[in-house]
Amino acid sequence: MEKKEFKAESKRLLEMMVHSIYSQKEIFLRELISNASDAMDKMYYKALTDDTIDFDQERFYIKISADKDKRTLTITDTGIGMTKDELEKNLGTIAESGSLAFKREHEIQDGHDMIGQFGVGFYSAFMVAQKVTVLSKAFGSDEAYQWQSDGVDGYTIQPAEKTETGTMVTIQLKENNDDENYDAFLEEHRLKSIIKKYSDFIRYPIKMDVTVWKKKEDSSEDMESHVEEQTVNSMVPIWRKNKNELTDEDYLNFYSEKRYGFDKPLTHVHIKVDGTIRYHAILFIPETLPFNYYTKEFEKGLELYSNGVLIMDKCPDLLPDTFSFVKGMVDSEDLSLNISREILQQDRQLKMIAKNIKSKIKSELKSLLKNEREKYETFYQSFGRQLKYGVYSNFGSNKEDLQDLLLFYSSKEKKLVTLEEYVSRMPEDQKVIYYATGDSYARIEKLPQTELVADQGYEILYFTEDIDEFAIKMMRSYNDKAFQSVSSGDLDLNPEDEKKEEVTEDHQALVTEMKTILGDKVKDVRISKRLKSHPICLTTEGEVSIEMEKVLQSMPDQNQHIQADKVLEINRNHDVFQSLKQAHESDKDRLALYTNLLYNQARLIEGLPLEDPVAFTNDMCKIMD
Repeated sequence: MEKKEFKAESKRLLEMMVHSIYSQKEIFLRELISNASDAMDKMYYKALTDDTIDFDQERFYIKISADKDKRTLTITDTGIGMTKDELEKNLGTIAESGSLAFKREHEIQDGHDMIGQFGVGFYSAFMVAQKVTVLSKAFGSDEAYQWQSDGVDGYTIQPAEKTETGTMVTIQLKENNDDENYDAFLEEHRLKSIIKKYSDFIRYPIKMDVTVWKKKEDSSEDMESHVEEQTVNSMVPIWRKNKNELTDEDYLNFYSEKRYGFDKPLTHVHIKVDGTIRYHAILFIPETLPFNYYTKEFEKGLELYSNGVLIMDKCPDLLPDTFSFVKGMVDSEDLSLNISREILQQDRQLKMIAKNIKSKIKSELKSLLKNEREKYETFYQSFGRQLKYGVYSNFGSNKEDLQDLLLFYSSKEKKLVTLEEYVSRMPEDQKVIYYATGDSYARIEKLPQTELVADQGYEILYFTEDIDEFAIKMMRSYNDKAFQSVSSGDLDLNPEDEKKEEVTEDHQALVTEMKTILGDKVKDVRISKRLKSHPICLTTEGEVSIEMEKVLQSMPDQNQHIQADKVLEINRNHDVFQSLKQAHESDKDRLALYTNLLYNQARLIEGLPLEDPVAFTNDMCKIMD
């Protein structure tokens, strides 16, 4: 028996394979099962093209056998088998793909794709094996051969005995060490787990001898175990079935079986695309927010299959960040994979699938909003913030995709409304979309700034999440209607009789003196055109509002210097204004006392912290003297 050496380049590739190409050792079983499936696909194709071949579907299967005493794991298939030359060519030269050669030789077109087209998956066995033995008998041949190798040192091929057509791969496991327990790959539950994870939807039965427990015949309580052969894979994936064959319960069971979440999905999307690129997908929109959704530990992505074989647990490139909450899977025959089948080549097929999936998700959400409003609002309570982040990201470039999915609480309707619904109710004389910001609906409703806008009969959108105003700033407008905060700029809403009243020189001298007292705490002090019953309020100029300042200052230190340009507005029709005028005329110390008190009151109304709580309490005591 002559021992042959791998070619030099094959040795190097084998070493890379064992140590770096695959990220997890358990992948070896997926690769060997995929090769076995290919062997039966070849037999199936021959039967389709040769009427003399009797193709009995039931005699084609894959068998996984573990021998704990000998520490061996055997993968047996009843496929087409290999001749001596094929063993030499396919296994003796790394990266020589028998599946790819078969496909080329027979000019197999799309629709008959085979999994193992790269010719390297077989060697993943050496990640766990100290020796690999392949016993194979080719279809139509009377001879069988054994290929054996203990790694980079080379391999042998010799005649052997085998009655049935097919291939048997036996792995002699490496010795256990401190880092790896190779015996785990002999455990029944571990093998079943790996098969279910990666190869559940291989189209042929994967059989194992499984331990089952049953009651003893002569006892109603005692149990006894015995071993029986079972098929451990599902074979036909749900996504390849027709939609009309499936019920909502089928999708719900799939969601639960795949452990996509502990909740029930609100809805699902079943996609089948046959065109430039072919793929199937099932997408789920969850009901509840995962506990770690906004943490570094959360991983977005869809399961990615190639011809029913799991390639990636989470493929992030298939989902935009905006829709990172979506769960589900994609199965494609057309994706370009690298030799380990673990890493996708960044090709146009992947981008096409991702683009289509984004469109399908957006369409489903719009349908949910239009036809099942209550269900959509349940979704929005969990993931509305994520949609707003989507609007804010990339400088608002996602605005057109997402703006019609946003909901905000309405001062008039007392419920969540869309921007489209708001604009459709705008009076003819209303030129902008009004909004107010705060910690809660109740707090916003009490803001002095909202009073005049509400009295004019205009609807106000309430922003209570920290992302709201940032998203709106990126949008700038909706249907050519600009967004206007009730706390910024000149609202230009005063009744005609108030517009005629001019600010006198005395009034101007008063507010100028108050600005001097407050210094750089405010940008300006002004007579208000927005206040009715309230004495004072803080408004802002520029792009940064008070609520945005709060958010930015809660972030790391580099944002501490970012502040809103605050303006203290005084209601000249309030009794407080008369007290300010009197103090300005006769008691400058009392004017300073009143000014500081009013400024701090305005800060408290806005939910801003007092800059000097001790000084504030002292000023309160002085008022009581």
